[in-house]
Amino acid sequence: MNPRIKPLALAAAAFVLVAAGLGAGYWWGQSRDAGESTAAASTERKILYWYDPMVPQERYDKPGKSSMGMELIPRYADEGGGGGERKVLYWYDPMVPDQHFDKPGKSPFMDMELVPKYADGDAGADSGISITPGVRQNLGMRTAIVERGSLAGTVQAPGTVTWDLRKERVVSARVDSIVERLHVKAPYETVRAGQPLASVIAREWSTAMAEARALRGARTAAARSMGSAASERLRVLGMPADARAGAGGTVTLTSPVSGVVSEIGVREGESAGMGTLLFRVNGTDTVWLEASIPQASVGDIVRGTPVTATVTSMPGRTFEGRVETLLPQLDATSRTQKARIVLDNPGGTLAPGMFAQVTIQPVDGIEVPLVPTDALIGSGTQARVIVLGPDDRFKPVLVRTGRSGGGKTEILEGLSGGERVVTSGQFLIDSEANLSGALARLGVGAPDEPAPAKPPAPTTSGTPRPSTGANAPKPAPAAAAKPATRKVLYWYDPMVPDKHFDKPGKSPFMDMELVPKYADEPKTGTGR
Repeated sequence: MNPRIKPLALAAAAFVLVAAGLGAGYWWGQSRDAGESTAAASTERKILYWYDPMVPQERYDKPGKSSMGMELIPRYADEGGGGGERKVLYWYDPMVPDQHFDKPGKSPFMDMELVPKYADGDAGADSGISITPGVRQNLGMRTAIVERGSLAGTVQAPGTVTWDLRKERVVSARVDSIVERLHVKAPYETVRAGQPLASVIAREWSTAMAEARALRGARTAAARSMGSAASERLRVLGMPADARAGAGGTVTLTSPVSGVVSEIGVREGESAGMGTLLFRVNGTDTVWLEASIPQASVGDIVRGTPVTATVTSMPGRTFEGRVETLLPQLDATSRTQKARIVLDNPGGTLAPGMFAQVTIQPVDGIEVPLVPTDALIGSGTQARVIVLGPDDRFKPVLVRTGRSGGGKTEILEGLSGGERVVTSGQFLIDSEANLSGALARLGVGAPDEPAPAKPPAPTTSGTPRPSTGANAPKPAPAAAAKPATRKVLYWYDPMVPDKHFDKPGKSPFMDMELVPKYADEPKTGTGR
């Protein structure tokens, strides 16, 4: 072979091999992409339409922004409710849900579109409402587990310091006497036990004391018996045991306890008849604190419940005490009950009349279900929560509430613990449950008094038709097949109810239709 041809042959063979490799790689890549596309296409979910979760009745053919400025959410064919077209029973205005219409359009009451009522809207209402995870995320829904426990929150109450009347002593004239000298002349002076208070001249006490002293050293049995009789006479006359005889036939009366002389009933030189108050002495080792306890917290406070108190004049200092008793009287104005608290008063620093803030630690009660207070939805005298069931559906549950504290509320009836309740966004679910009839089945939304019967709802074509669905009135007797016409008093704008008009039409204040005021409607608080 020609030596010049051999290199050319080798180069041509190498080129053929490279081209074959590139072709095989391209074919493998195309086959892989086609397989992945086929697999992706096989798992792609069918989308029926897009919608705004805040206005679910409006449907869109493609994704984008809704009229509310929110991203549209896809409605898949495999979601609950099936991919078939939903049957519409009627259309209604959410603000006047009792009025039904045969076809969509503008509401005659409000400037808004009518909302369809679907035949399957009530299906499964008893078991709850289904909400897709995407809608939950957009609405910011949060849930919490219902826990069992007892509210250990403290009770804060105001109180006023008073004397401990169990430590009070009264020094009085038990016989007719004359006050010769007062050793304590000003009230609220501090005294100690045995300190002289006053010297009095009492003829009966002086005579009995002289007889007792004369017979004290008698030697005969008869004299000793007379001495015993003289001592008994002093006791019967009410002479204090710690009284001391003074010069000139006076008797010095002393303080029976250590404390403060809170009252002086006589002055020097006055005559004090039998039973006259001379001094009132109050002990200061302990004081009473009368606190006003809210009626809702009284049930957890018993005798011996520990208490701490603070006063503004001594910041940073606390006084310990205990509840002695709950006074059997309720203040009808403030709905509070007085609690008598005994406080230790070291050094006598607490004085009557001081205002104090009381912190009471009630005893632990029985364990009950506790829910976040934000999860409760009020309805007059009733309350309810939205529970997320194990089937991933939401339903309203009637509850009876107890005390609240620390962001938690006791549930006395309706829940047992362990359920998952909605704490954010529950009002939207509650509104949907109300429209779907779930609350009517529970008796939650029933008014306190029966509402007056309403005539058949007008349609957009002007022809009345009977109402259907959960809000349908009871059928009338055959004799009353033709409904009576309701008398219209006037028309008005709901936003300006004080302005009345003689005929229907557009409101001059708002871009909305005027609303009729019927003669058989109950009066409201708007003055109409």
